[in-house]
Amino acid sequence: MAMADATDPHGAETDSRGRLVTSDGTPLRRALERANRRRKLTAFALVAPLLFFILTFFAFPIAQMMWRSVDNPQVVNALPRTLEVLRDWDGQGLPSEEVFAALHADMVADQDLPRREQKIGPLGIRLNYELSAARSAISRTTRNVADFEAPFRDAFTDAHRLWGQPELWRIIQREGRPLTLSYYVAALDREYDEQGNVVLRPENRQIYVSLFWRTLWLSLAITAMTFLLGFPIAFYLSILPMRYANLLMIAVLLPFWTSLLVRTSAWIVLLQQQGVINNALVGIGLIDDAGRFSLIYNQTGTIIAMTHILLPFMVLPLYSVMRTIPPSYMRAAKSLGARPWTAFRRVYFPQTLPGIGAGGVLVFIISIGYYITPALVGGQSGRMISNEIARHIQQSLNWGLAAALGSMLLVGVLLLYWLYNRLVGTDSLKFG
Repeated sequence: MAMADATDPHGAETDSRGRLVTSDGTPLRRALERANRRRKLTAFALVAPLLFFILTFFAFPIAQMMWRSVDNPQVVNALPRTLEVLRDWDGQGLPSEEVFAALHADMVADQDLPRREQKIGPLGIRLNYELSAARSAISRTTRNVADFEAPFRDAFTDAHRLWGQPELWRIIQREGRPLTLSYYVAALDREYDEQGNVVLRPENRQIYVSLFWRTLWLSLAITAMTFLLGFPIAFYLSILPMRYANLLMIAVLLPFWTSLLVRTSAWIVLLQQQGVINNALVGIGLIDDAGRFSLIYNQTGTIIAMTHILLPFMVLPLYSVMRTIPPSYMRAAKSLGARPWTAFRRVYFPQTLPGIGAGGVLVFIISIGYYITPALVGGQSGRMISNEIARHIQQSLNWGLAAALGSMLLVGVLLLYWLYNRLVGTDSLKFG
């Protein structure tokens, strides 16, 4: 290492090449780069646990969900020989005897029964998503397939009627790929016809698109209700003396200190036809006993309960912005001749837009994926798409369709957020 052997006119040490050096002779530029690198490594080490948490419990599950929505290994793993022979089938009539022979070979290929069932079981479940009774056809055939003899076409059609239907074979041929779009086709209330074209399902089977629209409408309605109720509360909080404002803030935050299940159950008690609200209205004579309101197990119950639960998410951003608005602005506007409403509309309200935007985004994004409250108080007309996703995960076990619905919901929220950013700008949001 070159030692300092000179001093510049300002008293700084330099080496023999005229470079600035530190007291130990290290070139100043190298020392600065080393210090900067050390600072970056220290900063990364501090955020590494959070980064690991986000990747493990947020990014990775989302990636897994989106992958599951197109992953389609069941048919490929269970029927490789059948798919190879079925590749040239034109989709008309029944396949040839060669295809049935390949099917027999696939179903008896593994002599180990547990390992065979690990392939054939998922195959029946996957085909049953596309065609009712396919699972029973697979399971019934599996029990006796080892005893089948040529001609195999007759043996399979005798084992179950579905083997004699070209529709089942068209499904096997179409789904015999490692990736599929069938889950997204079903999530859009579409299906494949005999020619393989995507067409609308019969009207009595179209449920998902209407659920998406209902989810969007309910989320917008809940956001609007929280704004209408939260804006006056936040405004009143911002003008009260601090000691009174703190008491009111405790009342606003009180729902956070109560279990979500308890709050939702309380609304069931309040809103049912024999509940507190209807009994009070009948008691004071506003309605008669036959005219009790239906306030629960519908969209009305979902909106009321979720507005109460999500109200603090609108109040807090609004309050944080309103506290920063100087009261002198309104007094100046009034002193210049503006009426109170004009001063509020043209001076005060525009300054609260960052808080409105922040609260609206929070409430909308939370409500669009809410599950517990719509499931308890929504009934049939107040259900949201999240409830249908949960049903496929817990009951029908169609995880591919649930993943497709979840991916579409995620992409829809991102598109709405992008649209908001283009029209308003996320740089204007203020969360506190």
